[in-house]
Amino acid sequence: MIEIKGIIPPIITPMNEDETINEQELRNQVNRLIGAGVHGIFPFGTNGEGYILNEQEKEKVLSIVIEETGGRVPVYAGCGCIGTKDTIRMSRKAKALGADILSIITPSFAAASQSELYEHYRTVAQAVDIPIVLYNIPARTGNTLAPATVAKLADIDNIVGAKDSSGNFDNMLQYIERTRNKAFTVLSGNDSLILWNLLAGGGGGIAGCANVYPENMVAIYEKFAAGDLEGARKAQDAIRSFRNCFKYGNPNTIVKTAVAMLGYPVGKCRAPFNQISQEGLDAIHKVLTENKEAGLR
Repeated sequence: MIEIKGIIPPIITPMNEDETINEQELRNQVNRLIGAGVHGIFPFGTNGEGYILNEQEKEKVLSIVIEETGGRVPVYAGCGCIGTKDTIRMSRKAKALGADILSIITPSFAAASQSELYEHYRTVAQAVDIPIVLYNIPARTGNTLAPATVAKLADIDNIVGAKDSSGNFDNMLQYIERTRNKAFTVLSGNDSLILWNLLAGGGGGIAGCANVYPENMVAIYEKFAAGDLEGARKAQDAIRSFRNCFKYGNPNTIVKTAVAMLGYPVGKCRAPFNQISQEGLDAIHKVLTENKEAGLR
């Protein structure tokens, strides 16, 4: 079994001006992140604009990432769809392409009961023999995976973890508490809570900020693992100024804009989610400049 741990960037999807996939820059970003010491790569998550890529584009992105990664770190594939049938189809395709782990977001738009969510994940897990990480992000999907449901799902052999992006530390803590004696890992989907996730017994984080500051984000985990809690705390605190820029727009739009400002030709997010005010752009530039002077990478 692959160990679910560390800092896993939801890698951005570089695009050309016509919004097609920039394959060469995607390969460059894979190598940049692995070179910084990340513990996995997660294509077409929220920061990878998985919500706006069509099925053929997802297949292309995943194939490129798997090929370029070359087994150096595990590849997590976002396969969640609104329907169970479509989620199974996408999961089987990801497995066939060579993904190591599936990240399956909760169904969205229509309200789902906890019983419906349990049956959705149970059915998918039975249909595809590959490790699955649950993905809870209620602000985006409208559906919440309750701690009791996560604990029940953790009893299914190939459901091996959960990413909690609720931003509610107590919710994530309950995930950890209820699965502590199971072969199950809880990851933080909120970059500000990674160290606290680790202190509580979690495994790390799927960290959007790792697209901007991969070495710093890796340091949170590595310093914690080495027993350097002060160093881990400093690395955790270091991203506060950048995260404060999220008030200026969609967080993944802020992240992709910042990566572009660092000099990488990743393009903009796909329309209509690609606008930031001049005030926001100025704020991002100021933070990047200050962090560069402070040696943040």
